[in-house]
Parts: sequence; structure tokens; C-alpha cells
Amino acid sequence: MLPAARPEGVGAPFMTALFTATSALSVTGLIVVDTPVYWSFFGQLVILTLIQIGGFGVMTAATLLGLLVSRKLRLTTRLLAQAETRNLNLGDIRPAVKFILIATVAIEAAMALWLALALHGVHAQPWGQAVWNGVFHSVSAFNNAGFSTYSDNLMGFGGDPLILTPIMLGVLIGGIGFPVMFDMRNSPRSPARWSIHTRITLWGSLILLLVGWAGVAAYEWSNAATLGAATTGEKLLDSLFYSVVARTAGFNTVDIGALTSGTLALTEGLMFIGGGSAGTAGGIKVTTFVVIVLAIWAELRGDQDVTIFWRRIPSDTQRQALAISGLAVATVFVAVAILVTVSTLPLDQLTFEAVSAFATVGLSTGITDDLPAEGQLVLIILMWLGRIGAFTFAASLALRPYRQPYRLPEERPIVG
Repeated sequence: MLPAARPEGVGAPFMTALFTATSALSVTGLIVVDTPVYWSFFGQLVILTLIQIGGFGVMTAATLLGLLVSRKLRLTTRLLAQAETRNLNLGDIRPAVKFILIATVAIEAAMALWLALALHGVHAQPWGQAVWNGVFHSVSAFNNAGFSTYSDNLMGFGGDPLILTPIMLGVLIGGIGFPVMFDMRNSPRSPARWSIHTRITLWGSLILLLVGWAGVAAYEWSNAATLGAATTGEKLLDSLFYSVVARTAGFNTVDIGALTSGTLALTEGLMFIGGGSAGTAGGIKVTTFVVIVLAIWAELRGDQDVTIFWRRIPSDTQRQALAISGLAVATVFVAVAILVTVSTLPLDQLTFEAVSAFATVGLSTGITDDLPAEGQLVLIILMWLGRIGAFTFAASLALRPYRQPYRLPEERPIVG
């Protein structure tokens, strides 16, 4: 809200500043104003800082700060970092946090250099502008935020592999989650030693990527408002790019409002699933979705256990996946019901907006700034809940775990 955050030197209204700050900190990317026009360089720097803090993780950042200042970690701080990184070995917290910092800086720096060289050498941007745009988009991509310093997002770079390739790589690496990156770093040449979580995340992400790629290409191939006029190579590249960013990031090279209903429905599913756990992506997470699918498949086959990669998934993990999904569906349903009440916009657009906010994706059909203040407040709450996780929020309300010393008699109700 500071006057310096706007080119005119007049502070932004409270709701605009709150929405933008929440969207940046939750690494969502939804906007109610044009980022490069409405905000000054200082305002954009604030947004970039919030994106970095949100992507790195508040608890992990606090752990890193304690490590740098005191050179040692208290047990409480280690436990906080363990909750953020999903690291199961308490002794690995220190190297895990160091790895997160090094990986973040290295990947973002490499992406920024690539983008700056491409923007200056190919698109003839002045060095200062090219470097700033490169840094901003590298941080936004790795943290799966979707914010852009261009008014049309990345529509001006549709079909350009020099710009879209590093952004896709950054989104994918940041979206798989730090536990996967940590696991792959420890055993880069021994996939058999990777954890079940890593293998599920990688295979699940690959399948979702291919399904999204094929689906978007099929739905938009002849759509004159999106990919219809592009060459075959550009269609394939833009379809792949959209499949990558639809689950987590929120960048766009085509007009989201002009997409077919089939693509919008597919996008809602991809957004809801999201990316890897303990990364910069949102959604219910790939592992949650895979565990639910495996549980359904085991029930249909009559198997007693839910298995994958010659391992059995514990029943408490299955219940957790069901709880996360159920709470996510309930949260989005309530939010859509409120949005329908306070707004006269079409239901399909409101649903898309709600899913995008909760999954911290940032894609929009263009209705965000048309919503009344009540509707924007709903999206703010959704982005906040989506970042911390509905299940995490519910679990945090419990003061301590409690085991009942007895079990009630069993009786089966009629299901279905």
C-alpha cells in the first residue's frame, strides 16, 4: 500500500494490495490489476520477494535463518522444518534445508541467465529490462507462481522454445517437491533406491503431463481463438507448455477465456490434482491422487491391500489421502456456493476461478477483477487455505495426537 509501490505515487487500495500480496505469498498468480502497469519497480520487487518467501516455505526459511545465525538448530526448529520438507529423518533436516537453498538459488540463477540472454539476443530487449524480466520470470516459474511482467502474461512468446523451455523446466523442477529432488540427488543413478514417494510423484507427474498434453492438443488444435492459426510445431509446444503450467504455475500463452469447454474441464482436473508434496505446487498433490486411485482399483479387484512398486500402502496413508481430497472438495464447493451468491457471473467461470485459487495455480478466464469485494475475499481465503493445505489446517487444530484406549463393536452399514 506504500505510494512507492505504484508509478503514480499513490498507495493502492487495501483490497487490491491484500489480494496481490496473498496471491504472491501463496504462489498463486491470480491478479486483479495489470502487474507491469499498475505496480512500479518497487511494487514488483515486493511481489517477487513474497513469491520467493512463499515458495521457499515460511518454516523452512525460519529454519535456514536459525542455521545461519546460530550455526545450530534447536529440536523445535528441526521439527518445524521437518513438517515443511516432509523429511522423515530428523537428522537430515540440516542438509535438507541447505540443499533447498542451494537448489533454489542455482536453478533460478540458471533460468534467469537463460531468459536474459534470450530476451536480449533474440527479442532485442535492453540489458536492464532483459535481466529484470529474466530474474522475475525465473523466480515466478520455479516457485510455480504464474506472475508475469507482461500484460498479456506469456502470450507474446507463444511457440517460442527459447523462452518457454526454461520456464517449463523451472515449473517442473519446482513442482515435483524438494523430497523428490533430495532423493534423486542422493541416488542419481539408482532409481531402485528411490522412495515410493519419489517414484509415485515422478510417474504420476509424467502420466498427467502426457494426458494434459494430448487433451489440450486435441481440444484446441482447430480452435481459431487459441492454437488454430499456429504451425504444427507451435501447437505441440504450446499444448505441452499448457499441460505443464496447468497443474501448478498459471502462466499462459493463449487466451484462457477463449479455450474450449473441454480444455477448461481438463484444466480444472489438472489444477485440482496439482504437483508434488513439499514443493512449490498446489492442489491435493500427485501422491494423494495416486493413492486414492490405487485404493479404488484394489477395491474393484477385491484385493485386501493397496500396493504399488511391490510395496503396501498403509491404511492411515489411505485415510489421509481421502481426508485431504474430501476437505478440498468441500472447501471448493462452499466457496463456489458463496461466489454464486455474491456474483452474477456464470457458474462455470466461477468454478474455474475457485479451483484455480484453491490449487494456487493462477489461471483465470478473466473474471478476477470483475468479482465484488466479497468474491475477491473468498478467493483470498481459498489461496491461503490452498497454500497451507486443508488437511494441514485441520490437523493443526488438534492440540496433540490421541489414541482411544478401546474400540467400539463393529457393524457394517449398507454402502452404495
